[in-house]
Amino acid sequence: MTDPQRRPWHGVLVATALPLRDDLSVDHERYAEHCAWLVDNGCDGVVPNGSLGEYQVLTPEERARVVETAVAAIGGSRVMPGVAAYGSAEARRWAEQARDAGCASVMLLPPNAYRADDRSVLAHYAEVARAGLPIVAYNNPIDTKVDLVPELLATLHGEGYVQAVKEFSGDVRRAYRLAELAPDLDLLVGADDVLLELALAGAKGWVAGYPNALPRASVALYRAAVAGDLETATALYRDLHPLLRWDSRVEFVQAIKASMDLVGRHGGPCRPPRVPLLPDQEATVRAATEKAVAAGLA
Repeated sequence: MTDPQRRPWHGVLVATALPLRDDLSVDHERYAEHCAWLVDNGCDGVVPNGSLGEYQVLTPEERARVVETAVAAIGGSRVMPGVAAYGSAEARRWAEQARDAGCASVMLLPPNAYRADDRSVLAHYAEVARAGLPIVAYNNPIDTKVDLVPELLATLHGEGYVQAVKEFSGDVRRAYRLAELAPDLDLLVGADDVLLELALAGAKGWVAGYPNALPRASVALYRAAVAGDLETATALYRDLHPLLRWDSRVEFVQAIKASMDLVGRHGGPCRPPRVPLLPDQEATVRAATEKAVAAGLA
C-alpha cells in the first residue's frame, strides 16, 4: 500500500553516477539499466544531473536526455533532477524541462557563480519556483560558499519556495534548529557520513552517493536508522563509514566509481577524466566494498 504521507523526495534517492563511454559520450542505455537496478534493489528514486552526474560539463541536449532516460526507466515520480545553473532563469528552464518530462520534484542549489546574499538567494528560489514543481533546496556551503542557514531556509519555506532541504553542511545540530523554525520543512540527509545522526534527528530521506555501488547495504542502513533500530544501524554504519567519509568531493566521486567497478557496475570514466585514488584510499575502498559483498549487501 502506498503511504499517503510520502513525498517524492522521501526515502533513499540516489545521486546517480553517470555512465560514460571511453570517448566520454553518455551511455544512455546503461544509465537506464542502472536506474532500474537501483529501484529493483530497494532505492526509492534517483537524482540525475547532480554532482555525481557531471551536469556542469554536459551539453544541454545530453542533460535533458539524461532526465528523460531516467523517467522512461523508472517513472517520473521517482526522478528528482538537479536543476542548478549559474543564473536563475536558466535554472527555471531546467525545472520546466523536468516538469515537462514528467518529474515530480527538483533539487536546486543556491546561486553559486558568486557568494550570494540572502536577497539574491530568495530571488533565485522564487524564480525557479515559477516552474510549478516542488523544490528541494541543496545546501552545500563547502563547495558553493553560500550557506542556507536554518533561518534562511525557514524564510524560503515560509514563502512557499522550498519544501525540503538536502543538508550537506555536516552540522547535525541544524536538524534541531530547523525543526524549531520550520517544522514542516523536510530534512534530507546530504552528507553520507552523518546519515545515522540525521536519521535519528528526524530526516525524511537521504540523497545518497554510495547506493550507486551498494544499494542494498545503503537501504538497509537507512531503513534501520529511521526506524530507530540502533543495533542493526550501528553495525552497518561502522562497516560502511570508511566508504562514506572523504576529504574532498573529487575523492568521494572516485571512491564511489571504484566501488562500482569492484561490484561489476562499471563506474567508467568521468568528465573531466577520473583522478586516480591514492594507494591507501584504494585499499580502504576495496576492503570495505569486499566486506559488503561478502555479507550479501552489494
